[in-house]
Amino acid sequence: MRRTTLTRTTAETDVSVEINLDGTGVYDNQTGVGFFDHMLDQLARHSLIDMTIRARGDLHIDDHHTVEDVGITLGQALAAALGDKRGIRRYGACLLAMDDALVRTALDLSARPFLIWNLELPTAKIGAFDTELVREFFQALSTHGGITLHVDKLHGINSHHIAEAAFKSVARALREAVEVDPRKADAIPSTKGAL
Repeated sequence: MRRTTLTRTTAETDVSVEINLDGTGVYDNQTGVGFFDHMLDQLARHSLIDMTIRARGDLHIDDHHTVEDVGITLGQALAAALGDKRGIRRYGACLLAMDDALVRTALDLSARPFLIWNLELPTAKIGAFDTELVREFFQALSTHGGITLHVDKLHGINSHHIAEAAFKSVARALREAVEVDPRKADAIPSTKGAL
């Protein structure tokens, strides 16, 4: 019931996303961008959202279109799988430590997208991956998933650790927000009656 498959095809990319919100964090992500695949695996594993992503993009130019379009498609898939959001907890938060990095995430599945991003990475690259694409991914995810998303780096000196802590922190917050609230499993979590 809370699963979906979506595709997005443009002149720059061809992306397919399959998710199950009630999964166990099983993943199979292949985008052609190694570090990004590693981050998507963390997102699935720590959110407990089963996730299969395939992307073919214009990597001969750079990774930007692929990373952004995966964020767009995954955000749309999350919104579709949530439906009218009946029964979900709606809010999630996580304070996550990973070695030198400490990242705080708070989010609301409000259908009102907004990204607050206080997470600077000290290097321009992690291997061959442009670190500015971490923000691009979360901007696309937030916008197309209808997510109010706040991500703050409290500590961190290693770019890999900071980026991975961000993905894990968002994942844990997302896990909390999409879970069914056993005390209100039949209600939309808003006084407006709709999200």
